[in-house]
Amino acid sequence: MRVAFALLIFAVIPSQDIPAGTVIPIMLRSSLNAAKDRVGKKIAGRVMQDVRMPSGRTIREGSRMIGHVVNVTQPGSSGSSIVVKFDALEEQGRTTALTTRLVAVASTASVRDAQLPITGNSDTDPVSQWVTRQVGGDVVRRGQGRVASRDGVSGTWVGASSVVIKLTPNPKAGCSEGPGYDREQAVWIFSSAACGAYGLNVKIASAGAAPPLGEIEITSRRNVDIGDGSAWLLTVVAAPKP
Repeated sequence: MRVAFALLIFAVIPSQDIPAGTVIPIMLRSSLNAAKDRVGKKIAGRVMQDVRMPSGRTIREGSRMIGHVVNVTQPGSSGSSIVVKFDALEEQGRTTALTTRLVAVASTASVRDAQLPITGNSDTDPVSQWVTRQVGGDVVRRGQGRVASRDGVSGTWVGASSVVIKLTPNPKAGCSEGPGYDREQAVWIFSSAACGAYGLNVKIASAGAAPPLGEIEITSRRNVDIGDGSAWLLTVVAAPKP
C-alpha cells in the first residue's frame, strides 16, 4: 500500500506551464444532484476544444478535468447547495495538478441551442456557413470565421463549435478582469462576457477564486440539479505546491 501511494503522488505533477488565467471549457460527463450526491463523489469533464497557451503548450480537445464533491447541503426550507472542486487535468497519459475557478455554467439545453443556426435559410446552408449564438449572446458567423460580441469584441471561429476570443469583464454579473484577459482564449460555446449560470435554476455562490481556492459553491432555492452534458467555463487560478 505504501508503494502504491507513493507512485500516485509522483504521478500527479504540479503545473509548470499552464499559467493562471488559462481558460478551460469542459462538458461535464457527470451529473450533480444535491438530493442524491455525497461528499467525495468523483466528477469529470471533457475538454471541448484545443487550449493553446503563450508557452506553446496545447491542452488537447478530449483531455479530462477531474474533480470531486467537497460538500453537499440537501434540499430543505433554505434550499440546497453543492461544493465541487476541479483539481487535476488528465492528458496524454499524465495527470497535472491544477486549481480552477468557475466563470460560467450552462445547461445541456443551452449547449444544444448554441450549436443550432439562428438564420431562416439554415436548411439550405452547409454547417460551415451557419450563423449561431453563443451562450451569453455573441454571434458566430461561420462563413466569415468571425465572432462578434455585444461589447464590440471580435473573435474567431476555428471550426466545429470552437471559438477563440478575449474575455470581457462583467462586473454586474460577478466577473471582474484578471489574469488571462489580455489574450484570446478557448471558450467553446460561451461568449466573451459570459458569467454566471445559464438555463439552470441555480446561482454561483462562490466561484472558487477566493479562499478556499478552487471550491465552487452552487446553490438553489430548490434542489441543485445539473445534468450530464452541461457546459463549464473554468479558469486556472493557482497551481498547488508539489
